[in-house]
Amino acid sequence: MLCSSGSLPRVIADPITLRSHRSLGLVATRPNPMPSALLRPTAAAAAFCRLGLRSSPPPRSPILPLSAARLSSYCGGAMDGCGHSTVLVLAGKSPQEDDLARFLKSRSDTLKLLDEEAGEVRVLLRSDAYHPTFDSQFYMGALTASRFGRLLIWSPRLPSTHDLVSKNFGELPVGTVCVTDVQIKGRGRAKNVWESPMGCLLFSFTLQMEDGRKLPLLQYVVSLAVTEAIKELCQTNGLPQLDIRIKWPNDLYLNGLKVGGILCTSTYRSKHFNVCAGIGLNLDNEKPTACLNAVLKEINSGSLCLRREDILASFFNKFENLFEVFLDQGFQSLEELYYKTWLHSGQKVVIEEKQEGQPEESIIVTVQGLTSSGYLLAVGEDDKSYELHPDGNSFDFFKGLVRRKLE
Repeated sequence: MLCSSGSLPRVIADPITLRSHRSLGLVATRPNPMPSALLRPTAAAAAFCRLGLRSSPPPRSPILPLSAARLSSYCGGAMDGCGHSTVLVLAGKSPQEDDLARFLKSRSDTLKLLDEEAGEVRVLLRSDAYHPTFDSQFYMGALTASRFGRLLIWSPRLPSTHDLVSKNFGELPVGTVCVTDVQIKGRGRAKNVWESPMGCLLFSFTLQMEDGRKLPLLQYVVSLAVTEAIKELCQTNGLPQLDIRIKWPNDLYLNGLKVGGILCTSTYRSKHFNVCAGIGLNLDNEKPTACLNAVLKEINSGSLCLRREDILASFFNKFENLFEVFLDQGFQSLEELYYKTWLHSGQKVVIEEKQEGQPEESIIVTVQGLTSSGYLLAVGEDDKSYELHPDGNSFDFFKGLVRRKLE
């Protein structure tokens, strides 16, 4: 997009820099060429749309508890890095979600990963697996949300939680969450692909919206829900507050270093936007930069730390309330809280503009907030208002901004 003078500027100075793209303990790899088409709804989705579903699932064979070794073999070497199958363990908050979990298991071909490296997909129930590393029972006990997070899919290793929920959107109830311990093809901005080791909370969930004008602002609601959830957890457990801040548009920072990121994608179908929101949060990887629990240990003499299950449940409890406010009253009702949490109020950004045949010109603008379309609102030295857009080429949004004059 062109700026007001018809040039394509880029930011050359920014006091908030991205110290390391590995700050989540992640490694960027080649873009993922997999298609993003959604599967069509099937009987499983139709059944759960009638939440009064009480029909009996097909008869099941007796279940034998799995040993840890047997679960590892089911995962096709998910714990040793080589294998030919992927395990998905399903758990529900209520008998209704448990019914759907059993239905999905009975249809062994229902959930697909569409990834060559995933191999065969094995669907299990919570009662089938021996002590997964994610305690779904503890998580469900802390979850109070009535719409989100009530059907959980956990896997020890996945190509991408985002791909799983997006490619199976029609098979799963809205609000389904997928969690994994290790992710080898996580999705990022501009088709970046991320490898994520143990020690992170990695999850994606689904939702629907009708108003496309609000859609660009959804990522800010998700970011705010993460920061508010962690704030409440620390307060409830008597822990010192972690000063987690939002770096526009979709990064989470702690003590000046990146500890998390958010990605929201959508498709339009039947007058609804089908949205998949993905979150990565570094809890325990102290290298190469920072993680939540390491910072907690530095400022707290106790042994308490944040658990993935606690954070995930608290996130959905917060997000459900914020999302309702967002849909009913718009993002304006959340702006004050959002601006208290983000990094950019009053931030000065130097933009370099160059027109053909003209010398390069440095222009300083000051960030004031967000525009109604979700971009940065800034005021120039000429006291005129500008909307700042990313140019789409830079890894860090603040390394490439285009200013557009507002009338």
